[in-house]
Amino acid sequence: MLTVAVLISGTGSNLRALLEAARHPDFPARVVVVGADREADGLAHAEEFGIPSFTVPWHEHDSREAWGEELGRQLAFWNPDLVVLSGLMRLLPPALVAEYSPRLLNTHPAFLPEFPGAHGVRDALAAGVSETGASVIVVDDGVDTGPILAQERVPILAGDTEHSLHERIKPVERRLLIDVVRAIATGELALTPTP
Repeated sequence: MLTVAVLISGTGSNLRALLEAARHPDFPARVVVVGADREADGLAHAEEFGIPSFTVPWHEHDSREAWGEELGRQLAFWNPDLVVLSGLMRLLPPALVAEYSPRLLNTHPAFLPEFPGAHGVRDALAAGVSETGASVIVVDDGVDTGPILAQERVPILAGDTEHSLHERIKPVERRLLIDVVRAIATGELALTPTP
């Protein structure tokens, strides 16, 4: 059984989808802990599903490295097979990335390498393109530059706003994430270290 830690900053909609998938006996992975960089609303999902959680507040540390060291200590206690960033809005320090990559995944609301960064949906709309997408990647030291594990196109409709487009991307992100976690757990998808 693949063990998964999930790190969040917000509402944790991808986390909830993963928890619901893992509730099924035939799903080959289990979320063992949820962590956050603030008092995130998504921690309520962990409580509802009886999953332990922890918070490592960003503002209580004097550097990204110090925050990352404490985050690493918390993760090490649970020794997860896989770490999933589910809307974590902080860049992990290189030492933590090195420790967990390629077992460190993130979802992104764009068809990477198009529109990386924190505003992928807004950037796609501003560019006037006819489609964007969702991606699941391995986290590396760049911003949304790691190896792509799965992705799918999502059309941009006339009249789409940032909110409406993001709401149509989210279900695709959730499905891709669940499929990737399942494929890693069953050995259908092998994570290989990046050179």
